[in-house]
Amino acid sequence: MWDEICKIVARIVELFYFPVHDWGMAIILLTVVFRLLIMPLMLSQTKSSYMMQKVQPKLKEIQAKFQNDPVRMQEETQKLYADAKFNPLAGCVPMLIQMPIFIALFQVLRNIQNFLPEYESFTFYQIVPNLLATPAEMMEKGIPAFIPYAVLIVIFVGATFLPMLLQQRNNQDSQQRNQMYLMSIIMGVMMLFVSWSSPAGVLLFWGVSGIIAVITQQVYMSHLKRKDEAVAAEMIDVAPVQVEVERRDKKKRPKKKK
Repeated sequence: MWDEICKIVARIVELFYFPVHDWGMAIILLTVVFRLLIMPLMLSQTKSSYMMQKVQPKLKEIQAKFQNDPVRMQEETQKLYADAKFNPLAGCVPMLIQMPIFIALFQVLRNIQNFLPEYESFTFYQIVPNLLATPAEMMEKGIPAFIPYAVLIVIFVGATFLPMLLQQRNNQDSQQRNQMYLMSIIMGVMMLFVSWSSPAGVLLFWGVSGIIAVITQQVYMSHLKRKDEAVAAEMIDVAPVQVEVERRDKKKRPKKKK
């Protein structure tokens, strides 16, 4: 069943190859179309992350106030989520839906010659002479041959941890923000080891996908922020003006003499 799915994905990659006659460009076009198709899921995930940052300060207050009353803490937390229209699981669902598609594409690009044996070479406009080769293999051929693969490594690693860093930029919880920064660095180091033995086609796909994700995330986060600022400004404009009037004690009028 899984092999059949991968064969279908391989033929889809081939469809993108026909108009451009270059496998690298075919991978880029496929990645762009794939990202456009899952755009609603990505926007939902970005919105969930943004809302989490918004409710985080109030959530910390609830945890501190009701730390000795877990039941009340749970009730107040649920009430906070309901008022903010925030579902903590909303950010996980898009990722779970995307993962099988990512895995299928990853496996096809890693073994594309097995799925498309009729093609002898897989290049990217001679910029990357062999999309099936790994950086480790090209390093053995010398620095000049390794340079294009080193660029793909940088893009691949950056596309992995940069979105995580950008998501925490506006996080007011310094402890959580530092933890996420540390996790991002660890993830980046892990991806560095993964990229060393991954085919260039996989690095190209993941790098382009990450770049699109970062751009989408930043544009949508800016849109959400401007929307909140507009709502806040509107509330200030329509709020009734309260004027404090200082009342003075009335002086008694002198009585007229008869």
